[in-house]
Amino acid sequence: MNPLRRYEIIMEILLAQKEVTVNELSERLDVTGKTIREDLAKLEEKGLLLRIHGGAVLAQSDQLGILSSKEPNIKHADEKTEIATIALRYIQPRDIIALDGGSTTLEIARRLVNQPLTVVTNDLYIISELVHKDEIRLVVPGGYRLRNMLAGPEAAEYVSKLNIQKAFISATGVHLQHGFTIYTSDLVDYKRALISSSAVVYGVADHYKFGQCALRTFAALSEISIILTDSALPVETAQQFRDAGIQLETQ
Repeated sequence: MNPLRRYEIIMEILLAQKEVTVNELSERLDVTGKTIREDLAKLEEKGLLLRIHGGAVLAQSDQLGILSSKEPNIKHADEKTEIATIALRYIQPRDIIALDGGSTTLEIARRLVNQPLTVVTNDLYIISELVHKDEIRLVVPGGYRLRNMLAGPEAAEYVSKLNIQKAFISATGVHLQHGFTIYTSDLVDYKRALISSSAVVYGVADHYKFGQCALRTFAALSEISIILTDSALPVETAQQFRDAGIQLETQ
């Protein structure tokens, strides 16, 4: 098994359990404890986990745009509400939009008025939120369940054939060099399909994610039309992105 795949599996286990031991990972991945400790050190360098005695814990509880299988995560709720309010300005009746999976896009869904609208989403929480709004037409791709999301080649293939006007895309990290990143390859193809099928792509990311970088880049910054973020983004950080030709919007 190559190192990148090991990193993904380690992060998947951590997302499910929040904490894992070196011994457990060594047994599950069939590699030595030394290899696991080296893997954990590299993941800690990327800011994805924190090493503790005998194992590791997640660096952020709302890591990676994938939510807990038990209940939606509301960490940084004020920032997500602010971003959702901005996003609603761009959504008009009869639009065809896509809401990528994640806690910020879930907040957008919660605030959508029951109006004629088509919403494409792979997020089970968003589906649950919108199913009672009978004016909104839900379009749900196929695929297998990954926590609160539907993923896999079926989902990506389905979305690639759609004509989406506006997509709202989430990420683990937003980085000047590495672009929009996420930790697992399971969601890369789906996100790529959304971007390719959409006339306008809005990145939604709270200020904590700027300067962060996960394992997989799924989009260059140039592929994102506008990044919507909260007003706590440091002025100097915002200027760095604008100097690079990236359009940012805050309240």
